[in-house]
Amino acid sequence: MALSDVFLTPLGLVALLAVIPVILLYLVQPDPRRVELPTLRFLLDEAGEDASNPLLERLNRNVLLVLQLLVLIALAVSLAGPYMSVSESRTVEETVIVLDGSASMGVETGDGTRFDAAVAAASESTTGTNSVVFAGSESRIALRTGGADEVTTTLEGLAVTDAPTDLGAAISQAASIAGEDARIVVFSDFADDTGWSDDVQSARARDLRVDLRQFDGGGDDNVGIVDRSFSGPNVTLAVKNFGDERATRSVTLDDRTRSIALDPGGVERVEFTVPAGGGDARVTPGDSFPTDDTAYVAAPSDPTVDVLLLTNDQDRHLTTALSVVDEVQLTVDSPPTTVKDDYDVILYSDLESDRLLRGNVEAGRNLLKAGGGVGILAQDDPPDGYGDLLLISPDGVGTNPSIGRVENDELTRGIDFPPPEEYLQGSLRSGTALVRTTDGAPLVATDRQGSGRVLYYGYVATADPFRFNYQYPVFWKRAVFHLAGRESLDSLNRETGSRLQFANATDVRTPDGTVSARTIPLDRTGFYVVGDDERRIGVSLYSNTESDVDATPLDDRTAETGIRAREEDRQVPLSLTPLVALAALLIVVGEVAYLRRRGDL
Repeated sequence: MALSDVFLTPLGLVALLAVIPVILLYLVQPDPRRVELPTLRFLLDEAGEDASNPLLERLNRNVLLVLQLLVLIALAVSLAGPYMSVSESRTVEETVIVLDGSASMGVETGDGTRFDAAVAAASESTTGTNSVVFAGSESRIALRTGGADEVTTTLEGLAVTDAPTDLGAAISQAASIAGEDARIVVFSDFADDTGWSDDVQSARARDLRVDLRQFDGGGDDNVGIVDRSFSGPNVTLAVKNFGDERATRSVTLDDRTRSIALDPGGVERVEFTVPAGGGDARVTPGDSFPTDDTAYVAAPSDPTVDVLLLTNDQDRHLTTALSVVDEVQLTVDSPPTTVKDDYDVILYSDLESDRLLRGNVEAGRNLLKAGGGVGILAQDDPPDGYGDLLLISPDGVGTNPSIGRVENDELTRGIDFPPPEEYLQGSLRSGTALVRTTDGAPLVATDRQGSGRVLYYGYVATADPFRFNYQYPVFWKRAVFHLAGRESLDSLNRETGSRLQFANATDVRTPDGTVSARTIPLDRTGFYVVGDDERRIGVSLYSNTESDVDATPLDDRTAETGIRAREEDRQVPLSLTPLVALAALLIVVGEVAYLRRRGDL
């Protein structure tokens, strides 16, 4: 056995040479001279013959030498760095726990959920110093440097989400806060086959120990809703069978039910008319993963948008674009006329100034006060009676400009606006221009007036090339929904993992209670009610990946991912230097005690 198998720094043993001068000093030291005192003779006689035993007397004289030699030997050995090889896991003092809170961890196993089992296991995996990283709708550090009791308290305060998560980001975050010689322990079902293996390899490349603990009970019978799409007032739900056997299910929305049969891995689509106010679409019977058994479908309480078009020269392209929108109930009227107060939107297009009644314009202003919308379409000579309803100060008619800046707004996103042949020149009085010409004239602008919304459309109708574009009806559908304050079914129904964002702190009633914030994470399925107008947003899982909860065991994926669940338990040196140094200190203390007993101190 080589010295390097016992000592980290064998060169330190050179310090053993220090014992030589000590031994030489004792050898050249003269023996003490004996002087007999008659007054003490009687004491020596009573001590007996053992007191004069030469062996014991020599040993008594050399105890000090032995103690000093032991101190020197202990110090030399400590300088050499003695060690013993132990399992690496025995040397870990810091643990970073990564807990997966993705939707699939909510699979019921018969004894609770996967998440419950993961929390229990994580509580038993603590060391002296611990941190907790939670992979929820976003990765966050739930605890930074705490003891076992703090870990337990932190874990008890966490709950599984209904959203997909980025487990790889959580592992990366754990690696960033892990100290030297720390270990990372990941508690997950690893149902998502992608996105985390590279982060595990990266952490292990930094010489961090990464253990993967899998919880994959249940989930082999899952049938769930994985997608949805809207067409007019209808919703189409995609239902998939993730099990290994043929399954029969019923899908119900409101009072309508569809029965479907699904082969293993099969997908069936069912279509429903969305009821006013929306509702819960449910797959029955349920299974061990209830999160994707329900889709929360939100819709306006009044799905119809009543639109009045006031015009003295009807544009058939505009009326056709509005008529093809299923949710729009269009009325066309020509001034002079009387306007009733039961419309959501009033559009003013190609009107003659002498025929437009003051009451027709006041109807628009009253509608704005009631929270409705008004749209003004450009014409060569707009009536002065529009007043502040017209968002620009007109300055004649321009021709053949180029399109300038187009804002990334819900009204304009994804639409290619062609250059107009004729447009109304002028500057914006109020509001925001969403589309401009290169000379700065607004082509599309919006504004808030009171509780309502105003739209300006700057293409002159008689020379509008956009009316021949297939996106023309798309724009006007968005426009009337915007003016009426109605969101499309697409925008009212979101996937978990997304967010609601507001300009200011807004009260939102979530499935977990009411919160007030500018950003609301959608990490629970259910209905979210926004603001005083009680706008409902439906949030559901809709994730083919997250619904595939029957996770493959990690050991069966090693060849594919190159990731082992647990690393081989390497042997690492455990330094014995502190123990040897302590032994040297104890010997020194013993030497001092001996000298005091002998009377030299």
